[in-house]
Amino acid sequence: MLAVMLATLMSMVLGFGREMVNARYFGEQWELDSFLVAAIIPTLVFGVFNGALVSALVPVFSGYFASDETEEVWRLSSTVINVLLIVLTVCAVAGWFAAPYIVSLFGFPAGQAGVTTRMTQIMMPTIIATSIAGVVQALLNAMRRFKAASLQGVALNVCAIAGVLWLYDRYGIYGLVFGTAAGAVAQLLVQLPSYFKRCKYRPVIDLNHPGLLSLFVILGPIVVGSAVGQANLLFDKYFAAMLPNGNIAAMQYATKVVGFPQQLFAVAIATVIFPILSAQFASNELPSLRVTASAGLRMTALITMPAALGLIVLAQPVISVLFERGAFTHGDLVRTAGAMQFYSVGLLGLAASILLTRCFFAMRDSRTPVIVASSVMVLNVILSALLVHPFGINGLASANSFASLAEAVILYSLLRNRIGASDDELAGASVLRVVLASGLMAFAGYFVNDILWHDAGTIWQHLATLAVDIVTSGAVFLAAGTLLRVKELAQLLAFMADYVGRRAASAARQ
Repeated sequence: MLAVMLATLMSMVLGFGREMVNARYFGEQWELDSFLVAAIIPTLVFGVFNGALVSALVPVFSGYFASDETEEVWRLSSTVINVLLIVLTVCAVAGWFAAPYIVSLFGFPAGQAGVTTRMTQIMMPTIIATSIAGVVQALLNAMRRFKAASLQGVALNVCAIAGVLWLYDRYGIYGLVFGTAAGAVAQLLVQLPSYFKRCKYRPVIDLNHPGLLSLFVILGPIVVGSAVGQANLLFDKYFAAMLPNGNIAAMQYATKVVGFPQQLFAVAIATVIFPILSAQFASNELPSLRVTASAGLRMTALITMPAALGLIVLAQPVISVLFERGAFTHGDLVRTAGAMQFYSVGLLGLAASILLTRCFFAMRDSRTPVIVASSVMVLNVILSALLVHPFGINGLASANSFASLAEAVILYSLLRNRIGASDDELAGASVLRVVLASGLMAFAGYFVNDILWHDAGTIWQHLATLAVDIVTSGAVFLAAGTLLRVKELAQLLAFMADYVGRRAASAARQ
């Protein structure tokens, strides 16, 4: 488990490194806008069904492994791989020819449309490698083998960074395109040694395999949910393409930073309590399920609320330290930091929605979250259309945040009606204490940064100032949370102290 966590953290760090390299070489130029559109088109056009398929494979494979029917797993997995190889090869060829028509939907000027089309055509074959990599990952995960799959992000980011650093002088933005395409292939290659060591490939296509029926039964709601997610990405890029060049890149940088606490903490919390919720529902222990869900939501609030306020008050210092160098200008900094502030408003809603969705999945209800997500997507599109022209990228970020908060509120209300709420007063008081502690933290961070920050400082001075801001803010939050008796904070500190104590005792015995 530790190796998987380290690989995930390494992938996230390298992901930030990739964005920093992109910012240095490309800033928020139109070429990067074109790449970001070209990179998502293959997934948008052909990845909806495949992404849903991969998500549905794990329980099917797991069922066969639990029944000790390994030969059936090899036949089913080989059938899926072989069918995908054939179907997606045809799709990639069709997508190559269709690329000019797809790109024309974004309304780019002729020159930019031509560059975006060429990038899309280069990226189109990557759907084959990424799809097979997903099937291999599902198979290994069903076998409780996670290390190889956790290295996919590392491989992708390393290749993307290397492509820019090695090929920029000769190919410009296409160095990023070639590096990213190579990274997509590398996501498959890093898993193949583990796959061939533990699994058996069969050159067979068994369309009568009974596992395919089980697969399609699970597949329906996941297809819709995957389509909703892809559609949201499409509309975000579509509306941003209406704005001046650089706004798509600004969205990428801003969402990357805001997504860090979500991926590192919120997803981890949801992942940990998901099997607990599932077991409690299977045992008909609704009181325990209520307690677990409430505890998960309060812990999510404890982490995401101070993170959101911190990103809002320290937006410009954070973006400056991460990206302001090379082609990334001060104007790019202001635009990206502003968008990040509006995206941060919805961080709690985004994180809570992940956890609440897992609660419904644990109760074997995948339809309710999909219906809510589809409705919220419509809301997001309407708000984006209304806000994009008067407020630009900040309007799009505001629409996204409002939609995320609305999704969380709706899911929470539906879950409460489904399982009841045993500790609303306790949860409300706990969240209020977190809000107060976060507010004091934000004030301290803003005050310290206002004294120490100087725009004319060097990168090392800016980095030192941001470090002082973060340390001071964190200390104020811990002190305020302790004084306000935030239960979840005390539990988190106790857990960390226990972990450190156990590690120290283990080291002493050795």
